[in-house]
Amino acid sequence: MSTASLIAMNYCSECGNTVHLRIPKGDSLPRYICDHCHTVHYQNPKIVAGCLPEWDNRILLCRRAIEPRYGLWTLPAGFMENGETTEQAALRETWEEAETRVDITSLYSVISLPHISQVYLIFRASLQQPVFSAGSESLDVQLFRENEIPWDELAFPVMKMTLERYCQDLVTGEFPLYVDHLSRPIRPKT
Repeated sequence: MSTASLIAMNYCSECGNTVHLRIPKGDSLPRYICDHCHTVHYQNPKIVAGCLPEWDNRILLCRRAIEPRYGLWTLPAGFMENGETTEQAALRETWEEAETRVDITSLYSVISLPHISQVYLIFRASLQQPVFSAGSESLDVQLFRENEIPWDELAFPVMKMTLERYCQDLVTGEFPLYVDHLSRPIRPKT
């Protein structure tokens, strides 16, 4: 981890005094530390949990009604809240974005995005019924067969990676746990 991946911090959230970046005793990484109350401020990756909802050989995707990537398609997923399990977060996000209930069948992919300090956990899930509608964060929600997935309109590279792997696994009918990472995307020169 480099200090570039840390969010800049000036004041202690415990006592309000100034913090300084240094390596605490017994640690090997720089942390913001308060010299007054001695609180060590750890910064850790955010967990994004979601579902890959299936029904009758189709996948449920949501068209985003919010930034980033407004108007593009994604699997229902979002940031985990304190007090939730990863499964609860995935179920909640699926309800919020697609207003549908699912049964989780298995953890399908774990993809780290170290350049933005996120980890995606995507669960395979079965729709309880083919009943869904756009939640407040979605413009549209639809079921897609593999050959209908709007590949050029997917919101996030991590979702594209997950869906590509899923389509490969459809051929064999086996869906092992997929663990990978996505490096910083290279932007074309303008």
